[in-house]
Amino acid sequence: MSKEKGSLSINSENIFPIIKKWLYSDHDIFLRELVSNGCDAITKLRKLEIMGEYQFPEGNHFSIQVIANPTKKTLKVIDNGIGMTADEVREYINQIAFSGATDFLEKYKDKANEDQIIGHFGLGFYSAFMVADKVTIETLSYQEGAKAVYWECDGGTEFEMSDSDKTTVGTEVTLYLNEDCYEFSNEYRVKEVLNKYCSFMPEEIYFVNTDAVGKETEGEEEPKPVNETHPLWTKHPNSCKKDDYIDFYRKVFNDYKEPLFWIHLNMDYPFNLKGILYFPKITNQYDSIEGTIKLYNNQVFIADNIKEVIPEFLLLLKGVIDCPDLPLNVSRSALQNDGFVSKISDYITKKVADKLSGMYKTDKEEYEKYWNDISPFIKFGCLRDEKFAEKMNDYVLFQNLSGKYLTFKECLEENKEKHENTIFYVSDRRQQGQYIDMFKKAKLDAVYLEHVIDTSYISQLEMKNEGVQFLRIDTDLDRVFRKRTSKKDQAELDEKAGKLQERLRKLTGKEKLEVSLQNLKNADVSSMLTVSEESKRMEDMMIQMGMMGMDNTEFEQMRTPGTLVLNNNNELVQYVLSHSEDDEENADMVLEQLYDLAKLGNEPLTPEEMSKFIARSNRIMVLLTK
Repeated sequence: MSKEKGSLSINSENIFPIIKKWLYSDHDIFLRELVSNGCDAITKLRKLEIMGEYQFPEGNHFSIQVIANPTKKTLKVIDNGIGMTADEVREYINQIAFSGATDFLEKYKDKANEDQIIGHFGLGFYSAFMVADKVTIETLSYQEGAKAVYWECDGGTEFEMSDSDKTTVGTEVTLYLNEDCYEFSNEYRVKEVLNKYCSFMPEEIYFVNTDAVGKETEGEEEPKPVNETHPLWTKHPNSCKKDDYIDFYRKVFNDYKEPLFWIHLNMDYPFNLKGILYFPKITNQYDSIEGTIKLYNNQVFIADNIKEVIPEFLLLLKGVIDCPDLPLNVSRSALQNDGFVSKISDYITKKVADKLSGMYKTDKEEYEKYWNDISPFIKFGCLRDEKFAEKMNDYVLFQNLSGKYLTFKECLEENKEKHENTIFYVSDRRQQGQYIDMFKKAKLDAVYLEHVIDTSYISQLEMKNEGVQFLRIDTDLDRVFRKRTSKKDQAELDEKAGKLQERLRKLTGKEKLEVSLQNLKNADVSSMLTVSEESKRMEDMMIQMGMMGMDNTEFEQMRTPGTLVLNNNNELVQYVLSHSEDDEENADMVLEQLYDLAKLGNEPLTPEEMSKFIARSNRIMVLLTK
């Protein structure tokens, strides 16, 4: 054909006017688009072969080649797919936003089963101009007698078309990179982008570095594709083994730890969705949990953790989800606001809940083994998603002091006789060791709730179950362990406690510190520090909100110092009471020591308090040696 010149026709009926520099948020995405176009071209040709409209040449091997030339600063993407005629180039390239994929599907929708075609908007090709000053196309259509076409554009609205000497069916796109984007002719950079976006595309992709051609060493293996065309999530769960899932997890997420278990999603109706969700082994710190859900559209990577599709609480997991039916926007990097998306999200939530509840019902021992690792995730899900909470409420477990796992209803039933509708809990088994021992000796029970998220979760349970309360194991000890005392005797104890309180406030400088004198059942217990449940939860909320980083003085002023419970039946307390006048100095020293000992049972002392505690302990030991 004779040389042809013209202006690009911008069809803006379906999209906003294209500004090449801002078509995508990440410029490296251009390579995903060009390789995707190559996959589309091959998919179309495969479909035509199935319909009997084309016959593959002998020895045909479909693939896409990505060729970097660091010397010339160019990047090529070559496919041996369907190719284009001159008229198709005019229609699909010169008319921006006319989607060839959409047109192809419309033309052949009644002739064969619809294979998935990646492209929808006809814009992917133009992403090349984000990184290139000039782009050329050489293409030869599969049609018999077709002539090869050459197309060139320097990034403006002007193009040139002419005949090409290309002899093989397919398309070759060459990018002449601009100065700011020479990095995309570098082998390591290109492989990095291919690994990010194209690791699981459905056609084999090969990378070639022209500077390395001819430098291969003898005995080197045949070139291997940079992608896996049949990723694990595309296979039927029955054909996948445990090692397959673990190997895939380690490859995709670079996590050396073995996942706890996984859910293989495989759905064809009412929408097409496949994927694998992994439950990773996590730490006991809520703010350190960070999962990654990779979203794919027909094996093309879209983005990580798109909250419109993935319920927020599931973002703590790791996994891949492939849904070709997702209504993506023009850049495929975000989702259109569509009710269909919420249906997908609901489905994923249901599948996760079904997996967990099914595990509890069929293999409770295995479920209990995983519980400490998965409990933060499940509780977070119950807080964030009411539908998930409804399905999981009966399968949330609480481990008691003897190591037994109980449901919420079982906890209430177990404690019914001794403290009805009250569940005591341990928030730090090391710090609260003495209280745990006291509970065990008294044959009382409590449950371990040591994760930061537990504060919010038990608050939700209390709201949903009127009359039920959770109390920390060191919150209301005097009520639990004190002996019955007459009103007269208690009045005398309160009077003595008032005097001790006045003295202790002067010694510690804590004006809000309360002192209570009680007859506790265990004479070996000298002192305990109790803080109201409300105050402890407020502190926990401050930790979650990141307010603990405030100035120490400010934080101490906001805190409630609690109540020092002194055991009237203990020898040390009796010493303080009986020597307050004749040996006031030593009595005060013991009183302050009892306070610090009680505080140590709740939390670490401040550096200043610890220094005083050590010095005072030394003085007490010196007195014992005299």
